[in-house]
Amino acid sequence: MELRPYREVKRKKTKVINVGKVLVGGDAPISVQSMTNTLTSDAKSTIDQINRLEEKGADIVRVSCPDESSTHSLKDIIKNVNVPIVADIHFHYKRAIEAAKNGAACLRINPGNIGSKDRVLDVVKAAKDYNCSIRVGVNAGSLEKKLLDKYKEPCPEALVESAIYNVKLFEDNNFFNFKLSVKSSDIFLAIRSYEMLSKSCDYPLHLGITEAGGLITGSIKSSIGMGHLLMNGIGDTIRVSLSADPEEEIKAGYEILKSLNIRSRGVKIISCPSCARQAFPVIETVKALEKKLSHIKKPITLSIIGCVVNGPGEAAQTEIGITGGGNDSNLLYLSGIPHKKVVNEEIITQVVKLVEEKVKEKNN
Repeated sequence: MELRPYREVKRKKTKVINVGKVLVGGDAPISVQSMTNTLTSDAKSTIDQINRLEEKGADIVRVSCPDESSTHSLKDIIKNVNVPIVADIHFHYKRAIEAAKNGAACLRINPGNIGSKDRVLDVVKAAKDYNCSIRVGVNAGSLEKKLLDKYKEPCPEALVESAIYNVKLFEDNNFFNFKLSVKSSDIFLAIRSYEMLSKSCDYPLHLGITEAGGLITGSIKSSIGMGHLLMNGIGDTIRVSLSADPEEEIKAGYEILKSLNIRSRGVKIISCPSCARQAFPVIETVKALEKKLSHIKKPITLSIIGCVVNGPGEAAQTEIGITGGGNDSNLLYLSGIPHKKVVNEEIITQVVKLVEEKVKEKNN
């Protein structure tokens, strides 16, 4: 059996669609999404949150549109943000039509509750008329009744059948600017559904483990589920669904992509868990550096290692490294080459200074 390079993710080539100015699919970067938790009808609060999400690196942001006042607010929201906005639609297909008219870049519809074929086609017509894409968002928790009657419970076959039915419906009506998702809160169900769907069509896939939980549990579940799929080349855009500040979803999304060498943004810190050999307080140092370097957008790699067991080796793999040394003589590295010794109390200041200098170099 031929082994692929161990650091390479060979991504499946899918069709390319437009979500506003962002390309999804094909060779386009895997985009990172989040969703607002403000009232969409409160335009100011929603705009403020979207702009914070963009600052954290969000490529696309979704907003819920449960009522007419929400879709009406889209006009003001879209005028005051830079990222494409996806209108999240459930139950009321007219909200999708209103959202398209008011400038949404994409309409998320749920086949389990959007209604009849005629209503779906009305949404497709609006998407064509106003040049926006659609995400068919199948969810294990809200499958169509006929599929639950057929399969007795949510299963991969049911989720994929729902998605493929809509693919055929769209294609028969000459609409191709869409992506698909088959989400579940169950990791095994989500993975198998996405694997089956990926084999069934070449449209871009939006990945997510839905309703994954709080910050830690949800990040872990999402990393396992989406990480498995991404490592196998499946996925064109992702959202980490957390019961937490939406900004945490963006951070977690980038950490998943960074861990797989798919996409980098900001500082990537390699650090040891610390032990009795540490020559400086590793945990406190890493916490301080994460906070002080949270504004960095350029990809930078750091190694923060408390002793010489792995410190020099990790420093050889990162742009900036610190290795703990006895008698307050820690060693700073630049691209694996010893740079200078630094005492404990100056580690954070010196590392921050070197990172900011490196960012300036990359910007020039």
